[in-house]
Amino acid sequence: MTSSLLSVQDLTVSFPSEAGRVDAVRGISFELKPGQTLGIVGESGSGKSVTSMAVMGLLDDNATVGGSITFDGQELVGRSDKELSQLRGSGISMIFQDPLTALTPVYTVGDQIIEALKSHQKISTQAAWDRAVELLQLVGIPNATARLKSFPHEFSGGMRQRVVIAIAMANDPQVIIADEPTTALDVTIQAQILDLLKTAQRETGAAVIMITHDLGVVADVADDVMVMYAGRAIEKAPADVLFGDPRMPYTLGLLGAVPRVDKQEKQPLVPVTGNPPMLIDLPDACPFADRCPIVQEACRQGEPVLTDVEGRPGHQAACRRAEEIAAGAVDGAPVFPVPEAVEGQLESVPRDRRQVTLDVENLAKTFPLMKGSLLKRKVGEVKAVKGLTFDIREGETLAIVGESGCGKSTTLLQIMDMVTLDHGRMEIAGTNVATVTNRRQERELRRDIQIVFQDPMGSLDPRMTVYELISEPLRSFGVKGQEAAERVEELMELVGLDPAHSDRFPTAFSGGQRQRIAIARALSTEPKVLVLDEPVSALDVSIQADVINLLQELQARLGLSYLFVAHDLSVVRHLAHRVAVMYLGSFVEEGDVDPVFDDPQHPYTRALLSAVPVPDPAVERARERVVLAGDLPSPTEDISGCAFASRCPLYQTLNAADQVRCTSEVPRLTGETGMHTNACHYR
Repeated sequence: MTSSLLSVQDLTVSFPSEAGRVDAVRGISFELKPGQTLGIVGESGSGKSVTSMAVMGLLDDNATVGGSITFDGQELVGRSDKELSQLRGSGISMIFQDPLTALTPVYTVGDQIIEALKSHQKISTQAAWDRAVELLQLVGIPNATARLKSFPHEFSGGMRQRVVIAIAMANDPQVIIADEPTTALDVTIQAQILDLLKTAQRETGAAVIMITHDLGVVADVADDVMVMYAGRAIEKAPADVLFGDPRMPYTLGLLGAVPRVDKQEKQPLVPVTGNPPMLIDLPDACPFADRCPIVQEACRQGEPVLTDVEGRPGHQAACRRAEEIAAGAVDGAPVFPVPEAVEGQLESVPRDRRQVTLDVENLAKTFPLMKGSLLKRKVGEVKAVKGLTFDIREGETLAIVGESGCGKSTTLLQIMDMVTLDHGRMEIAGTNVATVTNRRQERELRRDIQIVFQDPMGSLDPRMTVYELISEPLRSFGVKGQEAAERVEELMELVGLDPAHSDRFPTAFSGGQRQRIAIARALSTEPKVLVLDEPVSALDVSIQADVINLLQELQARLGLSYLFVAHDLSVVRHLAHRVAVMYLGSFVEEGDVDPVFDDPQHPYTRALLSAVPVPDPAVERARERVVLAGDLPSPTEDISGCAFASRCPLYQTLNAADQVRCTSEVPRLTGETGMHTNACHYR
């Protein structure tokens, strides 16, 4: 067998704090062979990134590192920063989560690639320039020679990540560590980046450590998987073995909490209740015990070690009951039973008989493009939204999906601003926005539509208690005193919070609990429509499942309508009834969720869906992937025909006459109105 390229044995990392020593990593061990991809998964705070930073030698000076890290026969623990600098970039390279912070903004892209080359090779400036051009071409950046002179802010997010990958590949490293390299990217760009990582691995022969919370990404790229919890590895196995029959309850919980883009079922997700433990003075017990549904008293009598699962070569689990678990069950009973779904009063009512809660006709928004410092002049327009028409019925969820920059958020803001449309109409709960002529009427109408933002910590005032946050909208409508207190208590119970905690501040709550506070606040005015702007994208998968279940339960009980914007199509498939696919300000496909997801008509929708990873290696690696070339065109461009033609895979297969039609004639939504329509000439 090939010897290990990177060997980590009993790695420990601790940090001092006012509360005591934080044991961030507690005895991690793994081996990495040339050409192998190891996926490391776990919730925030499990120690994934700290492990990678320890391998790279990039931890702060106050970190205490123990154990052994051996790279190509060389011990790295205890080496000076100067010595490690010789290995970083040449032997081991790293791709960070945020490319904008990983790149220096005051230097051109070319300068930064050339610096990486000249730091590790005796190479002339011209040779380094030629190699930089070659690298940009390899990662798919067009007009590479000219783009080397560009600064990072002149690139899109996906293009910046390509540059980071080019720098990581520059010196043909033996190990590439990718720390959440696709978290902030659209699914189409994510697919391109994952393909690039595979290309980088083929070109350099490198081993890869993929650190991510996305189990679908792991299913796509990893040969072996290590699941981390509370600073330790609690399960390790080949990818197909771990996904097929996990033996650690925590792994089962992670898989059960993930919605799948290829499943029609709308049954509730299975959340992992509770929160990970604080990594200070941990007791000698299984750290997952307080959250484990099959915990026994013995689990609290000492922390289980990672041991081999009998009859499963390469499979290890840190669970006393690992041998009892089979196919997600113990003695035939599921480890994580599926929660019972709440039946909605409107489920049996046909859509055309439900009340329309939001009706939008010909919604458009154009921003002027100005130039000049003193004497500003208009030099163009940004066509952000182009004539959207849709409605949402009582008890229904409409999801708007599409890449960043397509106009989703602008659409939400126009609706929340209650903008009077010049050539259209907007009605909220039956009231035409154009008839609202004063502040009092606007205030009354605003009761019917509320918004929940992506980041609850950013949307909740940290100086206000939970009671003050939830009661603020009530006070603005004249509800005070005992009536307000009773309503706050009712709302907290409704979203699953303890009313006794109403005097606490948002910082005292977890991310999922803060999002529940934001939802309770939004529900305080008894709205007809909730606008959900990426409400679960900032949450770990286990907490995300809990919030998604809550949203479904609230909709069933209260008959709420949701206008839902998300980039995670798996969540959309699970939560939405209808979906509208948006591209460059326009809907290109619209209809009921199942027909759109099971039989996508527009080439753009097909590319979006094919780019969503499925947390099952057998399914994911057998799927046909449609990888789009290039980035979203600028909304300032005047496009005479189909805006998607420049990236469309179908366009490339058409004859010249049909291509002319695509580039000269704007396609309209056609098909079964209200059920499934698409804007493509040839679908």
